[in-house]
Amino acid sequence: DSVKWIMRYLKGTSNICLVYGYNDIGCSLIGYADSDYGGDLMKRRSLTCYIFTLYGCAVSWKATLQPTLALSTTEAEYMSLTEGVKEGI
Repeated sequence: DSVKWIMRYLKGTSNICLVYGYNDIGCSLIGYADSDYGGDLMKRRSLTCYIFTLYGCAVSWKATLQPTLALSTTEAEYMSLTEGVKEGI
């Protein structure tokens, strides 16, 4: 049953794709990282998110709660930046 579902999904999404084109800045991988200090009111955890684009198309992204409690917005931003850099490497 799951194989049928996968085949239907692949058939239905065969026309969806990422389109990469030339731009003035050439081939460039651009990364953005951000955090939401204390975004989860129940656990008091901050949200970490990052996205990487290639030729303007998203190729990698993630949004998740930070595993540890940040004591300041600066600390939350550094944790988010660290996660983004690890993904970029």
